[in-house]
Amino acid sequence: MAKKPENKNYKVVAENRRARFDYAIEDDLEVGIVLHGSEVKSLREGQSNIADSYASVDDGELWLTNAYIAPYDRAMFTHEERRKRKLLASKREVARLWNATKREGMTLVPLVMYFNDRGLVKLKIATAKGKKTHDKRETQAKRDWGRQKQRLLKEH
Repeated sequence: MAKKPENKNYKVVAENRRARFDYAIEDDLEVGIVLHGSEVKSLREGQSNIADSYASVDDGELWLTNAYIAPYDRAMFTHEERRKRKLLASKREVARLWNATKREGMTLVPLVMYFNDRGLVKLKIATAKGKKTHDKRETQAKRDWGRQKQRLLKEH
């Protein structure tokens, strides 16, 4: 069978690695994001951070708050680094996310920002519930045991 050609446009820009450790992920959703031209140029250079950001539903619209996109050096008109950015999703998806966040302890966490195969910036957000300290310890113990098991299998 012919091998599928790898897509050259797909590129991960920013990843929130801590999200899977701090939150129990329920389900995720791919959404678009409204950006200025200088923000896209800066993202192509990989200068962004979504670790401290979160998403919220305000007046029926989905917003990304506190995401950092570095200013683009060669831009004539620059952008604010940590402005609120509108996220693009259907009304049905926004309503589902709003209902999910109204439940006890649920929040919207960005997981990864990337350029898709068409070269558009997309953001994967998830509805998540914050983990307690003992849950984090349990996750760490499972991860350590998995590494140890792989080492043992590799040696034998």
